[in-house]
Amino acid sequence: MKQRVGFALIRESLYRKLIKPSSAPPRHYCTSSANVPPLPKVPHSSKKGRLLTGATIGLLIAGGAYASTVDEATFCGWLFSATKLVNPFFAFLDPEVAHKLAVSAAARGWVPREKRPDLPILGLDVWGRRFSNPVGLAAGFDKNAEAVEGLLGLGFGFVEVGSVTPIPQDGNPKPRMFRLPNEGALINRCGFNSEGIVVVAKRLGAQHGKRKLETSSTSSPAGDEVKHGGKAGPGILGVNLGKNKTSEDAAADYVQGVHTLSQYADYLVINISSPNTPGLRQLQGRKQLKDLVKKVQAARDEMQWGEEGPPPLLVKIAPDLSKQDLEDIAAVALALRVDGLIISNTTIQRPDSVSQNPVAQETGGLSGKPLFNMSTNILKEMYLLTKGRIPLIGCGGISSGEDAYRKIRAGATLVQLYTAFGYGGPALIPNIKAELAQCLEKDGYKSIHEAVGADCR
Repeated sequence: MKQRVGFALIRESLYRKLIKPSSAPPRHYCTSSANVPPLPKVPHSSKKGRLLTGATIGLLIAGGAYASTVDEATFCGWLFSATKLVNPFFAFLDPEVAHKLAVSAAARGWVPREKRPDLPILGLDVWGRRFSNPVGLAAGFDKNAEAVEGLLGLGFGFVEVGSVTPIPQDGNPKPRMFRLPNEGALINRCGFNSEGIVVVAKRLGAQHGKRKLETSSTSSPAGDEVKHGGKAGPGILGVNLGKNKTSEDAAADYVQGVHTLSQYADYLVINISSPNTPGLRQLQGRKQLKDLVKKVQAARDEMQWGEEGPPPLLVKIAPDLSKQDLEDIAAVALALRVDGLIISNTTIQRPDSVSQNPVAQETGGLSGKPLFNMSTNILKEMYLLTKGRIPLIGCGGISSGEDAYRKIRAGATLVQLYTAFGYGGPALIPNIKAELAQCLEKDGYKSIHEAVGADCR
């Protein structure tokens, strides 16, 4: 008897939740099921929803069960390919909003992690460190070092954060990023928006300690002249330094960046080529560059360093340079033994391929495919001027493994992506590395070093 009354109470409770209470008088319960009102029929759409939910759960379970039976490399490939489904969503967002979401996703680990080892042909030694592959992420993507671990986990051989300024600054007014999707290009006039070296130093310090703990068991053997990976783990970390817009002493800004951030960097970059900070590119002049590099090198060398020594110091230059400018930069780089050059930053020019696009009228630096030929020509010229004595990083317009290969043949030891990564997402990285390896093998090269500067010989 009590059990039947309990069932009646439950049914009545469900009835009250599904049907709004009416003005009818309250019902009285009895022991007879005949007096219990029938439950309302479930709407047809609700049944469809249940079926869809059940089918989805079933597919997820079945997919998980099947995934557990495939090898890790295959499953990893699926994850990277699946990111292509998300890319169209970002295209509907404002470029800077999409950028922030991408950085946030990488910072939270919501991106695939590369588990497949890089092909041996892609490995190379630069500055006494072993790079698993020569494909890196350029500065400008992770400006404030929020997502170093997640970005390295995508399979980049190295990641460069920044540019970082001494004092926090907002940069130029918004909107300041503009897409040219048909041309595979982007125009930005961000102007070194940065949270400042104090915030970035705290982040890098926390990440440095965490990565070092996680990789302590796989560190290089004692006495090994070439260190595998960076200071804190398998991936190489570069820190790109900038100056504040209102600063009257550029050298002091870069020196402050060195003192604060170099302990976490596998290499440092003096960025004197952004077109969006007034007067910055004037530092590329022969005398100005020589004075600046001397002061920054002195600041780095006066610090206390362990057995590994100080991090290499690179200079990032613009593509909008005359032949005389290039000769002056090469002369300073050779005389002061600069550790490397990054060629190049964005351009203020508008090549024919974008000149008819109304967006091209926006001021700022142009990056992406239209920059490829210009930056590659500058790269080749600088390789010849420096006689191949200085490692060069080719940056500008790379969107495929063949593009990366052409940069290497023009004189680049390493290459960097930026705009193409924004359009192509994580799936682009393994594709570029695989295609690059194929290009090397096709031409009979057994390593990256063998191909560097092949078109300049």
